[in-house]
Formats: sequence, structure tokens, C-alpha cells
Amino acid sequence: MKNIVLVPDSFKGTMSSAQVCQVMEEQILRHIPDARISKIPVADGGEGSVDCFLAAVGGEKVIVQVKGPYMEEMEGFYGLIDGGKTAVIEMAACAGLPQVGDNLHPNQTTTYGVGQLMADAIGRGCIKLVIGLGGSATNDMGAGAAAALGIKFLNKAGEAFVPVGGILGEIASIDMSGLLPGIRKAEIVAMCDIDNPLYGPNGAAYIFGPQKGADEAMVRRLDGQLQMAAGVIKRDLGTDVADLPGAGAAGGMGAGMVAFFGARLEMGIETVLDVVGFDRLLERADVVFTGEGRLDSQSLRGKVVVGVARRAKAKEVPVLAVVGSVSEGAEAAYNEGVTAIFSINKAPIPFSEAKGKSVENLAFTMDSLMRVMRIQAN
Repeated sequence: MKNIVLVPDSFKGTMSSAQVCQVMEEQILRHIPDARISKIPVADGGEGSVDCFLAAVGGEKVIVQVKGPYMEEMEGFYGLIDGGKTAVIEMAACAGLPQVGDNLHPNQTTTYGVGQLMADAIGRGCIKLVIGLGGSATNDMGAGAAAALGIKFLNKAGEAFVPVGGILGEIASIDMSGLLPGIRKAEIVAMCDIDNPLYGPNGAAYIFGPQKGADEAMVRRLDGQLQMAAGVIKRDLGTDVADLPGAGAAGGMGAGMVAFFGARLEMGIETVLDVVGFDRLLERADVVFTGEGRLDSQSLRGKVVVGVARRAKAKEVPVLAVVGSVSEGAEAAYNEGVTAIFSINKAPIPFSEAKGKSVENLAFTMDSLMRVMRIQAN
């Protein structure tokens, strides 16, 4: 058993995906020094996604001067992979919560900088854009990014403006004629791990607005603005994004990616596995190690462990899930292709206590697993 693939999610609040890979690799090599290990650190489309892709497949990080959440000048970045043909862009790089700190006003923030990153990538010859929708500080439905790429939003007076979350309802018409030609030709995939609609009780404003600083009154206003903008999109662009699963991601940018750029919304793990050539790695893999902080019934909705297991099952490759905790419903993962599930927690203690021992506990669990596998190999 020498060909081993590592493809864990992060353990939220304790270890990044890259750290999990490192700990797993160290313990495997202690027992199988000549093991050939392929590491695929995974991110969910939010902060750190670019670094994960670059760590998995190599490439180049590009630094670009762009506009931040409040149209301030700042340095953004994206990753170039696949010989420069594909750009990986995380919207959190210039429209994310880290940029705003405590200055939380989702009615005023913009995704304009994200559009600038997209334009720069197209200018460098990219024919595919992978956009991570996560960690946003915005609620502008991606209108800022669209404006940066040449789409005009006109008010009742016929004046062009850059809509933000609090004034989406002022959009009277949308002029697509100035859209950057390269965007029309490019394949655009948006990494989206939620299925929330654009507006309503489960929409962008109500579910995610409060964590971006919106009080109850602002949530209601933001939701109404999204509704009005969706009506204009349906009328002018012929695209109904209201109930589209994932439309509510990143302040409604899921909807904007589809409506303005013809993007495909895709679960983040599916995008990652496609980009890194996971199916090809499975052809020679003896076993796959995956994991996440908590395995439960929600994991079955296409999160990392189940996404990995489904593909490995098709190739008849065993999958070992090493997780922080195992909750009710986790056993259903066996039907999806998971071979066995192991919790790293040694005792039933609160997360506040356990998180400080996560690295140690993961190393212990991997060491124990490798001891068993070494016995089987002999």
C-alpha cells in the first residue's frame, strides 16, 4: 500500500487543510517511508482557496492593484494554474470580511475589485476562471464585479452607476453591450457550497447578512433590494435567478455570476477534484485519506468527505475518513463510499478544550491507523 492520496477539508477553528495534510503525511512516512503521497489541500472558496490550489497543483500567485470593499485602493491577488490557462480567484481577496474588520456595512460594500481580478486574468490569456464564493463582506449580488467588467447599470434618469447592496433597487435597466469580450468566451465556474436562494427567509440577506453587520431593519432592506434587482435581471437578461440553488451565496453573487457572466455554480469539492485531476490520481491509488472537523448528516449534501468518497467508490478505492467528531447521521456516509470513519478525539470533552489538542490528536489517530495498516500489509 504505497500510493496514498490525502484530500482533507480544514478542521474549522483548529487546523487548515494544508496542516491536516502535513500531519497525515508525517505519520504515514513514519510507517511507510517509501510511500508515494499526493496531497490535495482543500478550501471552500473562501480565504485561503488560492493558496490551496497552488499547493496542490503548483502555479503562480499574481498581485494586482484593485478596489477594496469600500472602493479603496488595495492589493488583491489570484492564482494562475494549468500553464496560465486557468485563474483561481477568491472573492475574499478584495471583497471579504478580513478587509473590512469591524467596519461592517453590507449595504455599502462592493465586489468591484473581484471584477478587476477577473479582467486581469482574462488579459493574461486565461480561458477558464474558477471563482471562490466565500467569506464575503458584500450584498451587492456581484453587480460591482459586473460594472468593473463593462456592464452598465442605469437608474431611472439613464445614468450609469455602480450598485451596492443598499441601492440595488435603483437599477432601472441593464446594458450588457460593454461586457469584456474575453469574459463571454471564458469558461467560468463559481465554487458554491450552499444552496440558498437569492432572497426570502433563507436568502442571502436573512441568512448571511447579520454576520456581515446587518441589523433586522437592514436585513429587510437588503432583501427587498435583491428582490427588485432580480426582477430587472429577469426582464432585461431573461434569466430567473430568484430560486436558483446557490443564488444567495456571497451576498447574492451566486445569482450575479450566472446572470451576468453565464457562470456554472458548482460544489467547491467538485471543482477542486476536477482541477487537480483527482480521477487520474485514483487510477493508481491504494487508499484515500480524507476528513473534516465534523461528520454529520449535513456532510451528505456534497461536502468534502462525501464528494471524495463518491468518486473513489466509482474506482473501487477505499476511503478512510479521519474527522474531529462524528455526529448523528454520519453512518450514511458508508453508503456513499466511505470505508471507515475515525474520530481524533480521545475523550468526550468540549470543543473549547479539544481544539488545543487537535494536532496532537490527529497525529495519534493517524499513527494508530498506520500501525493497523502495516500489520495488514505484512
